Amino acid sequence: MTTLAGKIMLQRSPLFRGLTPPALERIAELAGQRSFRAGEIVFSQGDPGDALYAVVTGKIRISAGAADGREMFLNIMEPGDTFGEIALLDGGTRTASATATLPSELVTIRREHFLGLLEREPRVALELLHLCGERLRWTSGLVEDAALLKAPARLAKRLLSLGRLHGEPSARGVTLRISQEDLASFLGVSRQVVNQNLQGWKGRGWVELGRGTVTVRDEAAIKKTAQEH
Repeated sequence: MTTLAGKIMLQRSPLFRGLTPPALERIAELAGQRSFRAGEIVFSQGDPGDALYAVVTGKIRISAGAADGREMFLNIMEPGDTFGEIALLDGGTRTASATATLPSELVTIRREHFLGLLEREPRVALELLHLCGERLRWTSGLVEDAALLKAPARLAKRLLSLGRLHGEPSARGVTLRISQEDLASFLGVSRQVVNQNLQGWKGRGWVELGRGTVTVRDEAAIKKTAQEH
């Protein structure tokens, strides 16, 4: 059974927030809650898809491995986000890995319980279709960017995207707490490529670089770079 924080997260989650209080209470009774240390693996690519996860606190990185052994980061999940829905629905294996980058609390709902919930609550099924559509568009965008855009445009586009989702706005701009190495893993390029572009943009006053942070100072210039093919 979930804690009070887990129940509050379920109420606020786009996947469940349209449900009645009794329905939410039944879900909370079915759900479990698990803690993960920073760096601990939640599940690995190829594992059985036996549960849906939702973030209560912390941060989870979603990544996929390439044939040459490299790891490409796909997304970051924060409180209120759900993940693991693809393998949960088709019963197949995990298409990506999930790793806690901060100490994290997750709510888990096992596949057999979730499928029963979908039969009883059509609203959840509709929200799940919406979520899957968003994730498909996100993935298709990554593939299209990799095929059509050069590294500077891809980096600029990813900075803007991550800034919208996870940035910290201030008078100086929008700050992302992310390393250059992690940015490189998001793009599937070397850290050197990321550093060269960021240093160039820093010299023009577009960004400010700190220890494990990137602050977008001139969003218009970054947007223009993101549109260059």
